[in-house]
Amino acid sequence: MTRSRWLAVCGFAFLLVLSGCAGLPSDTVNDTEAPETNPGKNDFEANGTVAVHNINVGQSVSTLVVGPTGETMLVDTGHFNDDGEYVLSYLQRHDINRIDYLVTSHNDADHIGGNAAVIEYFETEADGVGTVYDPGIAANTNTYDEYLDAVEEHGVQLIRTQDGDSIPLENVDVQVLGPPEEYLSGENRNDNSIVLRFAYGQTSFLYTGDAEEAQESYLVEEYESALDSTIYKAGHHGSSSSSSDELLDAVDSRAAIISSAYNSQYGHPHDEVLQNFADRSIATYWTATHGDVVFISNGEGVSIRTQQTAPTDALSLHDGEPIEPGTDSAVSEREQIGADPSEDSTDTGTDSDDDSDAGGGGEFTIETINADAEGDDRENLNDEYVVFENTGDESLALGGWTVADEAGKQYTFPAAFTLDPGATVTLRTGSGDDTSTDLYWDAGSPVWNNSGDTVIVRTSDGERVLMEDYS
Repeated sequence: MTRSRWLAVCGFAFLLVLSGCAGLPSDTVNDTEAPETNPGKNDFEANGTVAVHNINVGQSVSTLVVGPTGETMLVDTGHFNDDGEYVLSYLQRHDINRIDYLVTSHNDADHIGGNAAVIEYFETEADGVGTVYDPGIAANTNTYDEYLDAVEEHGVQLIRTQDGDSIPLENVDVQVLGPPEEYLSGENRNDNSIVLRFAYGQTSFLYTGDAEEAQESYLVEEYESALDSTIYKAGHHGSSSSSSDELLDAVDSRAAIISSAYNSQYGHPHDEVLQNFADRSIATYWTATHGDVVFISNGEGVSIRTQQTAPTDALSLHDGEPIEPGTDSAVSEREQIGADPSEDSTDTGTDSDDDSDAGGGGEFTIETINADAEGDDRENLNDEYVVFENTGDESLALGGWTVADEAGKQYTFPAAFTLDPGATVTLRTGSGDDTSTDLYWDAGSPVWNNSGDTVIVRTSDGERVLMEDYS
């Protein structure tokens, strides 16, 4: 497979006008120089939450980002040997109906294994794929051919993406820091991965694909301290070819995530990388032992949630019990980074007496969670609901309070809404006229996962009132 096939499909998808393919006018492709705005500065004010889902896909990687307005970005889609099964199953369990931005970090088969299946599913059975971002270096594999076939068949927008570009995920600053226009290392795919740094409020995440020595050196030289990020995804599945001392020092992360199999045929994560993390006291999460790992940011701090408990000391990762890809249990909170000091950083994600006193003399609790609506959930949204109760002795002014699920979908109570002592209010997923006893999310699709989810309520100031898991 040569780049001519990539260019042909790119041209087909956009009639050779709208794409960012190589060789097109400069107004469709950003300069290769670092962007004028410092990528370490977030120009967007945090309002709501961003959820970053690191899906357990074995010896592979896939990351779902759900922005504060519900827009979605999917980075990579797993290994060719499962044809996107784990990723599609996860997206369906979390009621994701559209992929607004599909990012291919690079075209190795363990990163694009589900690209064709994801495009096919969302274009034929859901609400489509908005734009595909690709570094533009071809691969000579059937998996790559199937991916481009799907792009061509469905006319999905395909853009060659490089350093200096950005991805317009609403209210999140998503900067592309690589690859450069002049490819590195003779067009080696790993060293020309799409590198993303996305920032939300005071929190940030750096995902480097399979970048190795040449691209990591390029990143440090070009951006230095602007790489600073709260969360770092270990490059190349925790391989010693990545996560160099120089890059880790520049990133200065509080936590790291590694995506690889428990008994990786490549020995990932390598001891050298784990030692580098341990030397810097970086809390380390591994999809092989923690399962799905979800980072939820409110712009000030990050809540880290996993399917099961396991060591986060980098040198003790292998002491954790393995968890199979595709396991569908819910996640629970394990750690908070930069969170409000009034919140309990050891909270496991269950409701507690201390969480419900933010409203003064009122006590805000959950009476009922009805996640499984009768019949087809999508056709009966108003039968999916949560009933809240004020069990205290004073009224609660709920205006501006938010209700969110673990995926980051969010509802805001009307400005003047109050809940009297002993009263209940039912928040229904569908549409209707709000009353004193029934409120309507107007979500358009199911919110609460039938197999398990987390209900999170915060005040208008962002203080968490309660967080309750169900399964």
